[in-house]
Amino acid sequence: MSGVQKITIPDHDAGGRLDRWFRRQFPHIPHGKVEKLLRKGEIRLDGKRAKGNVRIEGGQIVRVPPLPDPSDMEGPPPIPAADAELIRSLVIYEDEELIALNKPAGLAVQGGTKTARHVDGMLPALGEGCRLVHRLDRDTSGVLVIAKTAAAAKWAGRAFQSRRAEKIYWGITNGVPRPISGEIKGYMAKGRLDNRFGNVNEGKEVMMAVRHGHEGAKHARTLYDVRSQAGQKAAWVAMMPLTGRTHQLRLHMQLLGAPIAGDPRYLTDRPAPGGLAHRLHLHARSLELPREGKPPLKFTAEMPPHMKNAFMTLGFDPSNDVVDWEDLM
Repeated sequence: MSGVQKITIPDHDAGGRLDRWFRRQFPHIPHGKVEKLLRKGEIRLDGKRAKGNVRIEGGQIVRVPPLPDPSDMEGPPPIPAADAELIRSLVIYEDEELIALNKPAGLAVQGGTKTARHVDGMLPALGEGCRLVHRLDRDTSGVLVIAKTAAAAKWAGRAFQSRRAEKIYWGITNGVPRPISGEIKGYMAKGRLDNRFGNVNEGKEVMMAVRHGHEGAKHARTLYDVRSQAGQKAAWVAMMPLTGRTHQLRLHMQLLGAPIAGDPRYLTDRPAPGGLAHRLHLHARSLELPREGKPPLKFTAEMPPHMKNAFMTLGFDPSNDVVDWEDLM
């Protein structure tokens, strides 16, 4: 067992998440244990409690509590055969550095309270050293990138942090956004769901639009374009987030008057389009990663069954997917 350590974050690690930085330093400590240490305040940043998703800066000091030595740790429990088979079936691209998955809706990316089955826990089935580069919401399907080495995680992670990774999402909205294309931007911060629409999730955490200067406010920008619409009841919207805020696209579509169909938190008093599954209709359709001295990598993920059904039901043609994003900036 080690003693308490205080580690200064080097400048080249700036911009990353605290929990991911910690796991790179101490890979033998399971994710669930790291989260528990953060919740209890045993891991501290500049002497203060911090959440795992806080972005670190060069020169900050991380307090590391006593940890077991790697030789004292039992090996990770074996991955159930069904989980190993599942994670392998999701692979849509693999090279010597990266793996791209088409994550299904409903599968969490990381563990947490009451979440035992997640992508992060299945990664050993893809090879030793595999690690997450970014995240998707549990109920969002689509492209998820995994790094096979620490070096790959570093350069790919920087592409996301510097916003050079180009992400395209497809969504089916309840109603039609107004205007039908353009850019939506503003500040957002954490809030609590009210009961305006009789929501059973009242009191749960959501993001809300706020003014500059509000506590915790972060700026968010999204380009969007309505590719097709079914009268005024629903639309197929392509979205390019220029920032990576929690629930950014879900909030922005609600602010445009047409929340994502099936969203349990970002709501409208408009009846849901008929014939659609009661699931979130948001899909990370494609992702382009720039590479120094090489052509960029582009991954495209097929839609999940419930969104394919929505396209058929509403008469949308997925081949009509070309958007001139530069014209929308």
